[in-house]
Amino acid sequence: MYAALWRVLPGPWWVRILILLVLAVAVLYGLFMYVFPWVSTLIDPQDVTVS
Repeated sequence: MYAALWRVLPGPWWVRILILLVLAVAVLYGLFMYVFPWVSTLIDPQDVTVS
């Protein structure tokens, strides 16, 4: 999968690394701004079932 992604990206190796870094930052931003807050409403940290 990573090799296929590497072949699809345009430009020399440094441009590919820059594109991958921007994509990683965008994914992390989306997770922290949208996914994690939504999941935190579904999980009750005070509801412990381990005894």
